[in-house]
Amino acid sequence: MSRVGASPTAAVSDRVRAAAAQGIVITNLGEGELDFATPAHVVTAGKRAIDRGETKYTAVSGTVSLKEAIREKFQRDNGISFRNAEIIAGNGAKQLIFNAFLATLDDGDEVILPAPYWVSYPDMIRLTGGRPVAVGTTMASGWKLQPEMLRSAMTPRTRWLVLNSPGNPTGAVYTAADLRALLEVLDGFPDILVLADDIYEPLRYEVPFSTPLQVRPDMRDRVLTVNGVSKSHAMTGWRLGYAAGPEWLVRAMDILQSQSTSNPSSISQGAAIAALVEPPVFLEGWLETLAVRRAIVMDMVARIPGLRAWQPDGAFYVFIDVRAWLAGSGQPLGIADDVGMAAWLIESARAALVPGTAFGAPGHLRLAFAIETDTLRATCERIVAACMSV
Repeated sequence: MSRVGASPTAAVSDRVRAAAAQGIVITNLGEGELDFATPAHVVTAGKRAIDRGETKYTAVSGTVSLKEAIREKFQRDNGISFRNAEIIAGNGAKQLIFNAFLATLDDGDEVILPAPYWVSYPDMIRLTGGRPVAVGTTMASGWKLQPEMLRSAMTPRTRWLVLNSPGNPTGAVYTAADLRALLEVLDGFPDILVLADDIYEPLRYEVPFSTPLQVRPDMRDRVLTVNGVSKSHAMTGWRLGYAAGPEWLVRAMDILQSQSTSNPSSISQGAAIAALVEPPVFLEGWLETLAVRRAIVMDMVARIPGLRAWQPDGAFYVFIDVRAWLAGSGQPLGIADDVGMAAWLIESARAALVPGTAFGAPGHLRLAFAIETDTLRATCERIVAACMSV
């Protein structure tokens, strides 16, 4: 445990709650959770599961009905066919990613992570005995891993490549051409697996979605596709994720889950079936609202001298370059790093953002625009006022 720490994003939320308990209101722009309500038809399905008495153990990897709904989703949305034996549901996508690493990594095995990366990947890898290998991407490339960078990072110990699209914290979306170029690098290296973290799949702004198995169906024996309903249906608290991949890997993940948590909530499984099968009629409205919020944040960035950000193509984050505001850049604040900048914004603007160091990209801050629009606008105005008063 000395190798890992608590989730930095959770730490930000804890600080906001602690301040609220003391009567200090800080707007939380650090939490990766939509403010929208879980769609009514999904909630109704969960209630019906309770009324039908579906409150007992299920198969560890999920009910047959849920697996059929997951199969239907993959076929309908991605054009990929899976068998039930290649599918597993878990207590959130997070558990499934952890179990995949635990099932495959020996001490010293390496996992390539394009940076910036989701904060939990490195510690998951360390907890399972592996070594995270961060490969820095740039704003100029849209925060996307390039083939030559991947090639340079590969070693005989490389076991996984992780691709998260749309990405957290940058909102980067890999095109089919992007994925094809990266996957071609892996040709001739059959022992390297690919983890496609597609949890933000539907949250995109007028850009198409592609996942590795769509562009390279011949790699189905080495690609694990992870998804869930937390982001797509505002169901973070329901804890229901799913994954599909090689049967040998899914079987190993099933065994690990059987000895840790057993099945995901039977009630959440019933709700997830409705989420996966029914058309997402709410999504267009969600995306329109999120696009407005994205514009508010990008306008804030443009108004503050020295700040830079790539407009995200997906998810609900803006990753802001604040290096021009740090010590040595001529600013009078004397702030040493992004952690200090985040602390200053809490004190000066009552706004909580997550330091980029947590994502493997020092000198940046992640802002989540997943809060009520007027609150977001007012908070961005406070940030502008604080910065312009220096």
